[in-house]
Amino acid sequence: MTATVTGTADDVRTAVPAPVPARRRRRWRHRGAEAAWAYLLIAPTGLGLAVFYLWPVLQTGYFSFTEWGPFGGHEWVGLDNYRTLAADDEVLTALRNTVAYTLLGLLGIPLAVMFAALLNRPRLRGVSAYRALFFLPVVTMPVAVAMVWRWLYNGDYGLINYVLSLVGVEGPHWIADPATALYALVAVGIWTSLGYNIVIFLAGMQAIPREYYEAAAIDGAGALAQFRRITLPLLSPSLFFVSVLSVIGSLQLFDLVYVMGGSGQSARANPAFPRIQTVVHLFYDKAFYTNDRGYAAAIVMALLVLIVTLTAIQFRLQKRWVHYG
Repeated sequence: MTATVTGTADDVRTAVPAPVPARRRRRWRHRGAEAAWAYLLIAPTGLGLAVFYLWPVLQTGYFSFTEWGPFGGHEWVGLDNYRTLAADDEVLTALRNTVAYTLLGLLGIPLAVMFAALLNRPRLRGVSAYRALFFLPVVTMPVAVAMVWRWLYNGDYGLINYVLSLVGVEGPHWIADPATALYALVAVGIWTSLGYNIVIFLAGMQAIPREYYEAAAIDGAGALAQFRRITLPLLSPSLFFVSVLSVIGSLQLFDLVYVMGGSGQSARANPAFPRIQTVVHLFYDKAFYTNDRGYAAAIVMALLVLIVTLTAIQFRLQKRWVHYG
């Protein structure tokens, strides 16, 4: 019994898929070669990120569930470190200090916007010198900055108290006084980040077309109205970028506290140290001074969760601002 094939020759030809044109095959090969070159070029950066960033994060996450002995070695303890962390008053104090420093440090953003607006004036003499002076703290080593400010804040022979004594004011021991220690650190943090923020805002202001200001001036808008209705709305991407970096950098504060406040026994001898200890500084003390590395890993993992959460909130708020703005 044989099967019969019905239909014309044209139907048979249309049922057979047409061969892929040579031009399309060449295009696919070209795209494949481009993708291969792209992956090859980003491979060194990707490998560096995986080795120096991703792997340490994963390793720290694992160590946060372990307990370390005094001579090395560790054993799995599960969530014990996190239970201890939730009830540790020292951790809560360090977290409160870090959040307070972060919120106060945001005051440097409007200050940077103001200086950027002043430096953006085209007829300002010596504008390049002013920009260099503002940016100088950014390229200075943080330890050197902290040592200089530690001398300036010294209550016995510091320059700030000497200047205050000339007008009959007795200055406090800025870093050793619980009432002024945190604010003194905030002032140094704002000073060190001011130059970088000014550069970002200057770039954003110079990208705004001058025609907007000329049209506003024709309509009778003054300098303040132009700044409020043109500069600030169009500067919102730069404001968002600087705010995210400022929050992340403030939550990771360590070097200023370590140099100006000390560590270990020297830090605990400072009566104001409970007011300036940050989460990263507490992590350092637990990991390298008391050698409680499992608990220190739990502290820094909690800080990582906090940073990711706050950054996600900032991105969410930025999307709403763009949507409703």
